[in-house]
Amino acid sequence: MDTVLQILQERFVWGLLLGLLITFFVWRNGFSARQNLKKENKRIQGEMSELQGHINTQMKISATGSEALSKDLEELKRQNENLRMNISTLQQKPEKAELKHLHITETAVRMMREQAPGFATAWEKTLRSAEEEYNNSESGLSKLVRKVLPNYGPGSAKKDIKVIDVEEN
Repeated sequence: MDTVLQILQERFVWGLLLGLLITFFVWRNGFSARQNLKKENKRIQGEMSELQGHINTQMKISATGSEALSKDLEELKRQNENLRMNISTLQQKPEKAELKHLHITETAVRMMREQAPGFATAWEKTLRSAEEEYNNSESGLSKLVRKVLPNYGPGSAKKDIKVIDVEEN
């Protein structure tokens, strides 16, 4: 034991022990830091895989949403084209005023055939009466009856047409 005490009294031994003690604490801190880093690394790897799963899910949702929007866009384009064609077709059809005038003129011509003498005066008289008849048929009960029964109304019933020959003077 004397030798041990004599060795412990040497400065070199004290320096060596102090250095070994410091080395031990540094090594222990490094070991615990490595353990903490390994745990942190595993945690980060787990979070990364979870985030990657979320990103994949989000990308799938975005892809299906984009696909649905694309289909909707194509459907809307098709409907737009269809409506454009319908509008151009409807714009080419005669308007209601033209149909009214045609109906009045047809009724007047039909009446004129029945009343041929004195064409000019008869024509004006017949045109006015046809216009009045049409205006009356556009309002009130006769309009309702004409909507319910489309074959009823001015010009729809077939009349016996009498042709009168007019002799030239």
